[in-house]
Amino acid sequence: MGLTSRSLEYVMIALAVGCAGLTLWLWPRFAGRGVRAWLGRLAALTVTQCAIVAALALAVNTTFQFYGSWDELLGEDDAAPAALSHVQGGAAEPVGASGGLVRPAPPQGLDTVHGLPSGPPDKAGKVESVRILGRRSQVASPAYVYLPPQYFQRQYARQRFPVIVAISGYPGGSFLLAQHLRLPQTAGGLIRTGAMQPAVIVMVRPTIAPPRDTECVDVPGGPQAETYFSQDLPEALRGHYRIGHDPSAWGVLGYSSGGTCALELTLRHPRVYGAAAALSPDYRVVNDPTTGDLFGPGPQGERGKREHDLLWRLRRLPQPQVSVLVSSSRRGEPNYAATRDFLAAVRPPMSAQSIILDRGSHNFRTWRRELPTALRWMNGQLTFPQDVVHGR
Repeated sequence: MGLTSRSLEYVMIALAVGCAGLTLWLWPRFAGRGVRAWLGRLAALTVTQCAIVAALALAVNTTFQFYGSWDELLGEDDAAPAALSHVQGGAAEPVGASGGLVRPAPPQGLDTVHGLPSGPPDKAGKVESVRILGRRSQVASPAYVYLPPQYFQRQYARQRFPVIVAISGYPGGSFLLAQHLRLPQTAGGLIRTGAMQPAVIVMVRPTIAPPRDTECVDVPGGPQAETYFSQDLPEALRGHYRIGHDPSAWGVLGYSSGGTCALELTLRHPRVYGAAAALSPDYRVVNDPTTGDLFGPGPQGERGKREHDLLWRLRRLPQPQVSVLVSSSRRGEPNYAATRDFLAAVRPPMSAQSIILDRGSHNFRTWRRELPTALRWMNGQLTFPQDVVHGR
């Protein structure tokens, strides 16, 4: 049974209930004072508590999708499969038996998400579960891809769509973007009412080497997360989907550490991403117990720390011609002061806007309030249709 399967969750719940009941039934037999009675009570309590903790952990993981498979939980899901050798000269092959950079994947929890499009794709749109392979970073990362109804309609068959790369916080994954942020559901509603132009939305997690938090950074001698998001992911998507190639058609959106990644990627790679919407971000990347050492020792490591400090970049480096949106709350969000400092440091040709709530905590309830405004803002930044394709 898969790590996120409901069957495994129900089996563990039943086992926990059974252990608790068996402990209550056997407890009178362990009422003595001898070693055997003490060991019996200790064993009963230990087994029961382990079963309850395991059931709770599985229920939480199934709900929030911190780990999508046993391999991810055990840290054995970093390397891309050998089939990457089928890619020649940087061009992505069509997905199929021979490989390719975007491959169909099991549901990865998608089948438990409420409110996703149903019915004919040209009427309702579609959400796909895929794995996106990185040719340079040599990793394969799970993703959901939302395709709007227009993507399947004949009158749009020769047009490329704008794309929004949506990055979850850590340690969550693409499941949280769909189930709790309700990104494809919200975008679909805005597209239906004409408040947002049709766009392809790619939902990913910020780490490429779970359980380690890679924070969209190229770790010296380690996971190359920045390379994956700035080069591999765009290459794979352009080779498989009918999306724009120019930065004016590419935006990146995220919440929490995913919002930090959105800002980092846009400021550091303006020729890839032209706009970023960051909900409750931090404004610098730092080492902590979940990241390990992201930058390495010595002068090069210190330089990496500085260059991933966005306030340092804005104050000391030329600002790129990009647009950003950041959000915070006057009460309830710890990043409010840093958000004000960030906005004050922005200078042309860069532009910035903000969503500032009177009250809002660092949670999905707050981010769902901000999401429609963020999507409408992103809609105004991305070009569609960007160009006309031939033969596709």
